Parts: sequence; C-alpha cells; structure tokens
Amino acid sequence: MDRTNEFQEFKKLEVDQLPIAKHKLHNWTHFAGLYAAEHVAATEFVIGATFVALGASTKDILLGLLIGNILAVLSWTLITSPIAVETRLSLYTYLNKIAGDAMTKLYNWANVIIFTVISAAMITVSATAVRFAFNIPPQLNWYPTNLWFVIIVMVVGLVVVAIAIYGFNAVSEFSSICAPWLFVMFTSGAFVLLPALSLEVLGKTLPNGWTDFITLGDRSIWTGVNSYGEAGIGLTEVIGFAWAANTITHFGLIDMALFRFAKKKTYGLATSTGMMFGHYVAWIAAGIMGAGAAVILGKKIVELDPGDVAYYALGWSGFVIVIVAGWTTAVANLYRAGLAAQAIFHNTSRKTTTLIVGSVTVIVACFPFVFSQILPLLTYAGLIVVPVGGIVFAEHQIFPRIGYSRYWLHYKQLTTSTPAIASWILGLAFGFGLNALDVMSFFYLFIPTWIFTIVLYTFLAGKYGAKDKYPEAEEKERTRNENIEIYQEQLAKEERKPIKDKSLFTKILRSIAIIVLIISLLLACMVLFASPNEAMYLENRGIFYRYTFICTLIYFGTAYWALKRGKSKKN
Repeated sequence: MDRTNEFQEFKKLEVDQLPIAKHKLHNWTHFAGLYAAEHVAATEFVIGATFVALGASTKDILLGLLIGNILAVLSWTLITSPIAVETRLSLYTYLNKIAGDAMTKLYNWANVIIFTVISAAMITVSATAVRFAFNIPPQLNWYPTNLWFVIIVMVVGLVVVAIAIYGFNAVSEFSSICAPWLFVMFTSGAFVLLPALSLEVLGKTLPNGWTDFITLGDRSIWTGVNSYGEAGIGLTEVIGFAWAANTITHFGLIDMALFRFAKKKTYGLATSTGMMFGHYVAWIAAGIMGAGAAVILGKKIVELDPGDVAYYALGWSGFVIVIVAGWTTAVANLYRAGLAAQAIFHNTSRKTTTLIVGSVTVIVACFPFVFSQILPLLTYAGLIVVPVGGIVFAEHQIFPRIGYSRYWLHYKQLTTSTPAIASWILGLAFGFGLNALDVMSFFYLFIPTWIFTIVLYTFLAGKYGAKDKYPEAEEKERTRNENIEIYQEQLAKEERKPIKDKSLFTKILRSIAIIVLIISLLLACMVLFASPNEAMYLENRGIFYRYTFICTLIYFGTAYWALKRGKSKKN
C-alpha cells in the first residue's frame, strides 16, 4: 500500500515534534551516565557551602540528604518517566497538544529564560576556574571587569553550544565520558582534604571511627549553627532541600525531553546515579573540600569560590573538574532550552534555535551575577514549573481513570485552553501565596501547589469538555499514530546501523581509561590512610596533585579516542 501522501505531513515536521522512533531508544546506561554527569556539577561546590551556611548538623546531612535524594529518584520514576515513555514526546510538544498555542508559547518562553540562565551560570563557573589558572582578578561585580574573562567565557561557552547543537546523543556521549571521572574526583577531593580538617580539629590526620568523624563534622563543617550564629536547619529542611532541588525536572516534567528516549519506564531509577553518587556523595564531599580549603587558606567556607576549593583539593585537576562539571550541566540545560525554543518556532530546526539560544547564553554568562543568584533561581523556577507538571499529570494519568477524554482540547480543535491557563495562574498564586504567608517550609511548597493545580485543572477541564466523548477524533488520532510508526520503521530501514566495536585496540583504550581512574582513587586513598603525620600528609598530597593531573589527561584522551573509534564503525 502506497502511503507516500500520508507521510508528507510527517516529513514537514522536525524529528523533535514527533514521538521518538523505536530504533532511537536507549538502554538504561545512557541515562545513568547522563544523570551522573549532569548532577555532579560545579554548583555542588556552592551547595556544599550552602548547607554549612544554613547550619545543618552532620547527622542531619548524612540522613536527610539520603532520604531527600531517594524521594527525588522516586519522583522521576513514578511521575516523569511513565508519561515520557507512553507518549515519546517532550513536555513542550505534549503541552501544545493539551493546552494550546497561547499557554505553550508562554510556558516555553519561561523555560527558555530559566534554562538559558542556568546554562549561563554553569559557563560562568567553568570560566572562573580558567580565570584562577591564569591569575585573572575575581569578578565580584554584576558586570565583567576584565576583557580576558569575557574571552574565556566565550571560549568555554563555544564548547557547550557546539555539544548541545548535536542533540541528545551528543549530550549523552559527552556525559558518559565525564561521569566516571567526576565521581572519582569529588570522592578523591574529600579524601585529600579530610586529613587537613582532622589535623585542625582532632590533632591527627585520620578520625578514629564513626564517632570521631561525627565530631569532626560537627566542629568544622556542619556545625548546627548558621552564618548568623543561630540554630540552623534541621532534618526535615535537609530532606526538603534535596527533594526540591530538581522539582523543575521531575514534578515539573521537564525531563520528559530526556526520558522519551528510554526503552522502559523503570529507567527513571537510573537517576539514582545523579542523586546518590552525584548529589549525595558530591554535596557531602563538597562540604569536606570546602572546609578543608578554608582551613588551608584561613578563610570561611562561604568566602571561597569553586576555583579555590577545587585547586586545594585536586591541584590542576581541580581546574579541570570545575570546567567539566560546569560544561556537563550547561550542555543538558542548553539542550532543554533549545527544545523549548524550537517548540515556539515550529518552522525552525532545533539546531538553529539551540545556536541562537546558545549565543544569548554565552553573552549572559559574561555577567557574573547569574552565578551568584543561581540557587534562588532554581528554587523559584521549580515553583513556577510545578503547576504545569500537575496539569500534564492530570490530563495523562487521571483523566482516563475517571472517564474523562485525554487530549479533549485537541479533539475539539481549540487553540487555547482556558482551564490550563487559569490553573497555571491560580496554581502560581496558591504556591507563592503560601510562601508569603510562611505557613510551611519553602522547600515543600511544590507538593500542595502540585496537588492544588491537579484538582483545579480536573474540575475546570470537566466543565469545558473533558467529560465528553470524541470517538471519531480518537480514531483519527489512533490512525495517525499508527502511520507515524510505519513511517519511522521505513526510516529505520534506510539508516545505517552502528556496529559494536570489539577491536583489541579499543578495548585497550577503555582499559587504560579505567586503570587511570583507579590509580587516581588509590592515590587519594594513600593521602587519607597512609599519612600518619602532617609532613607525610603534605608529601602524599603533592604526589596526588602531580600524578592525578597526568591521569586526568590520559583518561580524557583514551576515553574520547575509544568513543570516536566506536562511532566510526558503521555498516
């Protein structure tokens, strides 16, 4: 049967505007690498210091971060990935279908701005490491005061934009290389500076057991007293902080853009690499590194920038970790910003919109204020996006269960959804109203806001047509989806399939990459466990700085070479 005419509609659309084809799906390892790299970021240095400034205690940090990050993993697994896998659409495309053009464009503009600023902040962080290496003065004003700093930002930003332009595969590949190294470096940095803290507090290079470690933490890192000398945050606040840190991507459903590529819904559990090994380990490690660097420099931890902390923890590898950690987060967020922009400008390719948004991002990154305001931005951005996530959740998960018609707006051929717009606005008023009244911890406001929006949207949508049935439109939609699958199957037959590279040389390259990571970790262990006195500690730390930097260069060289060889194998 000739379906050429039927497929013309699909050929005119961008790939990102159609459900992801089956042959484009990825295994869980892609998502494990992606989340591990994205969530071991340069901001972890800042967040590590934030917990110190907020006055959390050591036990609350260890337990609270564990619980909060587990809740975040469950949020991706139970809320985000099921909708993404069932629809194979990004949130932007799905929202256009159920809320109409007006709300979708407004929402997408909000996301373009949010993710542009987040990406810009990460580029600025990466640039601070280069600034530190070349002795360029700190940028303390809201505007840049040094031409070389601007040039560095543009060079660093160019790499981010180039990777993001090439789409999900490029983002995933870049992350898969960086993730193992980032985890080793954060862990090693904590090992290297823990003896400096222990010498300062306990008078010995290594705590003797759990009790000593808790004492060390309570006295020098997480003291339970905030920067104003008052009692700090408790366990519930720490849990809420960890859970709410990524509401924009799980409750807010932004990460439908990533999980639409997942073969199974359970791949939401792959986010545990980012939450457990990333946020949990990295935030604790960052606190230890920050406190250790503060002891060495004779400053307070909140006075240090990521470049200071990373250098004294890892030597020259510290410059690399700040740059790479900034890149991995900036790339993923710029990819999201490009998708949002492409959803606004339907006739423009995602690569073009990413290039335009990326150019603006690099300009914004030249202004250091974006980094200093990143934490308030993330917090408020989550509250802005969560009501929209509630609307989509209601439409997709609740409507079929209560007899409502999913996609009712699309079936009625309407261009604007009054229920969706009203629910978003009232959801924002509800959430920020609770914040103004200070009725509960800010970190948990996303929960009642999400529930309120779901209930309100379900009620209003029922009044506007969701209760009605649309059998003819539903059949047309089913037929269209079948045709899309057939069209994509034809495209899959025309594509050249990659051949798994099993050559001996590639195996050697990968083995070398793993070996140098192990060597780096062993060198850090030597600093921590084989330094009985201060003199030996300083000697071992110097050895770690020198040889770990060499291992870093070897790792990225061999890992990238192996990746390129694997990609070159085609039928």
